Amino acid sequence: MENGIENIKLSRLGLGGALFGREIDEETSRKTLDYALEHGITLIDTAEAYGGGNARSYRREVCGVDDIREVSGEMHSSEKIIGRWLRDRDNRKEVTLCTKFSTGGQAANVHRAVRGSLERLQTDVIDIYMMHSPDPKVPLEETLEALTEEVRAGRIRAIGCSNFSHLQLAEALELSQTRGYARMEFTQPPFSLVGSGARLDLLPLCLEEKVATMVYSPLAAGFLAGKYSPSRDSIPKGTRFDVVPGHIDIYFNEQNFQILESLRALSAESGLGMVHLAMAWVIAYPGISSVLVGARKLSHIDNALDCLRNPLSKELHQRMTSWLDQAD
Repeated sequence: MENGIENIKLSRLGLGGALFGREIDEETSRKTLDYALEHGITLIDTAEAYGGGNARSYRREVCGVDDIREVSGEMHSSEKIIGRWLRDRDNRKEVTLCTKFSTGGQAANVHRAVRGSLERLQTDVIDIYMMHSPDPKVPLEETLEALTEEVRAGRIRAIGCSNFSHLQLAEALELSQTRGYARMEFTQPPFSLVGSGARLDLLPLCLEEKVATMVYSPLAAGFLAGKYSPSRDSIPKGTRFDVVPGHIDIYFNEQNFQILESLRALSAESGLGMVHLAMAWVIAYPGISSVLVGARKLSHIDNALDCLRNPLSKELHQRMTSWLDQAD
């Protein structure tokens, strides 16, 4: 689809790069990038915070656990692997590149972060540059002004935000309109059967304001694959919840496990896999521009492509949505 920013296109599926250098090595990451592009997935999403070394540092500093669970200790490995891939394949013009910063909204840091991502990605311009999350310590005006300067300098083409509430996005849009800042044309919320809050307020706002939505975690970081039990002591080694334990607090609750069991029962009844059902439900949800897919294996991309080619029936989609209406 094409959005309000001229010539920036989003493929219906996007490839999430959070796993590169963290859960899959560089060789596998490159094969994944090649495979995605060969199958029409031209949107590639990453962030300065994505990396094996970053995850290791997070676990040490936040969780107090100093061990090795990642395939690499390279800092910013996702951006660096993508950058090396873009250089070696010479295919920068074929992809829409989105990255995010999370090291602070101060003007000086915004400019530093842009330079860092450009260098790691080995490109002259970033198509979509996002705040990875709101920064409550810095006035939004300061961050937007700095981002606007980067747009005018030609180093980024469009801006956006990730993990913003509808009120925070509305504030950003109002500031841009009244003060002439670059407008947040893209937003990136989590969206899944167990993380669908955006459907109540953020998605309607985006439709009204013509902001493109690139949703992530359609499988809730693997929760909806059905491999986790309510016990926090039985997390499979090497899974997302093992490498980034913070996901446990997000998804482990009674309501989510109830939805998981409903999904398991529907899978048995319909003959469709749990992963297929969960992914297809997100892809078919109204108002979503692109769905970001993280892939440890090429088969994960195949599943997403199959969901795109074979959408859920209206009856099945409505039935799954009713689980959320009941929870609300």
